[in-house]
Amino acid sequence: MIPVSQAIPEQLGPVDGRALRTVCGHFATGVTVITSGSGENAAGATVNSFTSVSLEPALVLICLHHNSRLLPVVQESGGFVVNFLTQRQEPVAWAFAGRRTARIEEVPHHGSVHDLPVLSEALAHLECRLAAEYDGGDHTILLGEVVSLGAPAGEEDPLIFFQGAMRELGDDRVLPGR
Repeated sequence: MIPVSQAIPEQLGPVDGRALRTVCGHFATGVTVITSGSGENAAGATVNSFTSVSLEPALVLICLHHNSRLLPVVQESGGFVVNFLTQRQEPVAWAFAGRRTARIEEVPHHGSVHDLPVLSEALAHLECRLAAEYDGGDHTILLGEVVSLGAPAGEEDPLIFFQGAMRELGDDRVLPGR
């Protein structure tokens, strides 16, 4: 493991991928499962590379590895759903992580407005139309236009990813604004 406090070298050059992963691991992210396709072609993948891009128009982006089984499913269906996971869905997050992922039929789900799979127990979801694709090194950056959304009425805490591990929020304190 590369120590985070390691000095930045004076000579510029390619950054080691493991070092980048270690340093970026200090940024806490939410955990999502991206779903797409329909019927036997439905698939999902755990992703923490998600961000909101724009409110007008409503745009978000996700990144999928070029070898992801989900990438061709999204490209063929023309859309995807971002499912925000709750703390109790950690097993779902692990089930959809890695090369051999769970099948959609193995988790409670329902169809979205455009018949894409939505994880029924998710904290919230965004259904997106695939708006653009960009090369992102070993990943494809997918820009999605949000076409529908939902958040069940219950209050649950989100599942987060920090330093290579799934975590729970450990503190209910709200920090004062500055």
